[in-house]
Amino acid sequence: MNFAIPARGRVLFVCERPDDDPAVAGVAAELGYEVLRVRSADEALAHTAGPGFALILAGYGADATGFADALRRLRAAFPPTPLVAIGPPPRDFPVEDLYEAGALSVLHEPLSPTILRSKARFYLDAYATAAERTRTQAALEETRARLESTIAAAEVGVWTWDVVADRVAADRRMAALFGLRPEDAEGAPLSAYFAAIHPDDRPASEARLEATLASGLPYVSTYRVRGPDGDWRWLLARGRVQRSGAGQRMRGVVIDVTLQKQAEERLQASEERYRTLFDSVDDGICVIEMLYDGDGNPCDYRYLETNPAFAIHTGLSDVLGKTVRSLLPDHENRWFEIYGRVAATGEAVRFVEEAAGLGRWYEVYAARVGPAGSRKVVVLFSDITERRRTEVELRRLADDLAEQDRRKTEFLATLAHELRNPLAPIRSGLQLMRRSTGDPAALARVQDIMDRQLDHLVHLVDDLLDVARITRGQVELKPEWISLDEVIQAAVDSSLPLIESSRHRLDLRLPAEPLQLLADPTRLTQVVSNLLNNAAKYTPRGGAIVVAAERDGDNAVIVVSDNGIGIPPEQLESVFQMFTQVPHPTQRSHGGLGIGLSLVRSLVELHGGTITAASAGIDAGSVFTVRLPLAGKDSPAPPPAARATAPVRQADLRLLVVDDNRDAAETLAALLGALGHTAPVAADGHQALRMIASLRPQLVFLDIGMPGMSGYEVAQAVRADPRLDGVRLVALTGWGGEADRARSAEAGFDAHLTKPATVAAIEETLARLT
Repeated sequence: MNFAIPARGRVLFVCERPDDDPAVAGVAAELGYEVLRVRSADEALAHTAGPGFALILAGYGADATGFADALRRLRAAFPPTPLVAIGPPPRDFPVEDLYEAGALSVLHEPLSPTILRSKARFYLDAYATAAERTRTQAALEETRARLESTIAAAEVGVWTWDVVADRVAADRRMAALFGLRPEDAEGAPLSAYFAAIHPDDRPASEARLEATLASGLPYVSTYRVRGPDGDWRWLLARGRVQRSGAGQRMRGVVIDVTLQKQAEERLQASEERYRTLFDSVDDGICVIEMLYDGDGNPCDYRYLETNPAFAIHTGLSDVLGKTVRSLLPDHENRWFEIYGRVAATGEAVRFVEEAAGLGRWYEVYAARVGPAGSRKVVVLFSDITERRRTEVELRRLADDLAEQDRRKTEFLATLAHELRNPLAPIRSGLQLMRRSTGDPAALARVQDIMDRQLDHLVHLVDDLLDVARITRGQVELKPEWISLDEVIQAAVDSSLPLIESSRHRLDLRLPAEPLQLLADPTRLTQVVSNLLNNAAKYTPRGGAIVVAAERDGDNAVIVVSDNGIGIPPEQLESVFQMFTQVPHPTQRSHGGLGIGLSLVRSLVELHGGTITAASAGIDAGSVFTVRLPLAGKDSPAPPPAARATAPVRQADLRLLVVDDNRDAAETLAALLGALGHTAPVAADGHQALRMIASLRPQLVFLDIGMPGMSGYEVAQAVRADPRLDGVRLVALTGWGGEADRARSAEAGFDAHLTKPATVAAIEETLARLT
């Protein structure tokens, strides 16, 4: 039966008398022990299962025999605890019975506190010493058992080598590790053990052993031995040299570290895989350690590890051990807040953010490394700056497209309005002509109005076609030697009716010296005329317009200014954009399609020049400045002027008009008839071929864009028939670009007229081809 022996326990006081003995309570309190008071031995026995007692005091009642019996029961129940009987009378009392019952000491009445204190201290100290010795022995036994269990579990062999006698004394485990029989464990030579070591490991182990014997330093060696199962196992040998008069000995242990070695190899392989993955990932990776200020707020971080892609994505190098603040002093606090939150909560985050100090955008994934409380964060990131710029550019393009779509919608509405403006007086004129057949003056006035409105309509269509050609890069300049003042004068002549109708004052300031340019005269005249028309339209009635030209170094400068409605400063550049019109807060729109200035800038830039707009604001007038390069010294000399020859009018020609638009065909045929020619009409390509074969016309006006059989196909069929070699073909179409003209010539046309063709153009073509 085991009994608990506390180092410092309680005092059990057994006494059937109702009154506590003050000496007992005082001594126990003075010595620092708790006193448990019970009335009888039976009651005391109820405490055998609890913590033990350091001292038992048994108080005498009145029955000597019963008192001795109680002592026997207490001794039996608490054998290791000192038992002191107190309170028997000093005379005529059988004290021997009390000692025989198990009392170590008997204190008679009257009880002396001094004696009780001395006795109690003696027994308590003795009990404490015994208890400590018992605990020490138990701890020693436990340590020995644990060591034996550890050695067995850790597969440790113990050995002693008598160096002089060359005999190794080893335990059974040592013999088993080296494949020796148990009976050979005592007294085998060292060579028997070294024979089991792997040949590759044996020389190094022998060299370490010799070094230990020479120096006296500890012996440590790791090697492989062939186990009983035939497999190689890793052993770690440790030993120390002990020198005495009898000679040298080495004592040590051998530990089977095969599992540890295998774990190390797996760890090394895992580390190599991790490092390979870490170094081969295209994204940047870094492990950082968060740093905090005195208030515990994240304020910086230190780079602990990076992969090669880190430098590619950041432009930073040699960062290990450094803080980001030392590399980027102005690094934004939001980075510290995000990474600090990851370290604090352990919640991984994915986000997109800009590092302004690096001028780059990043897509980032961050997660904590280690358990709660760790300050390490792993960051996987990629530089998405180009992607971000592309996204911004795409958004900008989308906005631009939306703006262009809005302007296009406004343009179409404006176009419908602008087309109706000339069509209304043309229709009214036609109705008036039907009712005023007997009034030549009225008819002449109506015809003039219709001519002007038709010219305006043609001008609108021409501008639209020019814009389309420029947009597609199909405008080809026809440069020739021209004088700048002639261009300006031609533009003034073209715009003068509009200027005069608005009662504007025109101030024309031509250069004192002739300025020669190698340019397309028609296009430059169009540039200046458009600027003059804009000035006339956007200047209130009776305004002032100035056209000035001068030389500025190697450039010719043309300035068109007015005192009109002006341009807001924020729109000085946008006025050159397609379909843009400058609004005025109080005046109504001045009409137009909003393509004139865009066309002007494109034509100027095609000539290698520039155009700028200036204005002090609303109602402050506008100034447009055109700069064009003058012809240099190395420019070719101007060719001699060709003498103009008037077309010779031919009469009574056999002609044919082919157009699926019957109104257009019959109108042209009537005009040709008025000029004295015969001009029947064909409505499609197949009919045209039959009529050409039967009528043999001298010249055919042929529409190109006809359904069924196009004008190109008709021309190719005519040119393929030798009988029709003398027939001249004139393309009459709405397509008038350079590419269109080249295609018609390739198909076999002799000339190309753009609808609506003027009488002068028709007469010139007839004279030239017949």
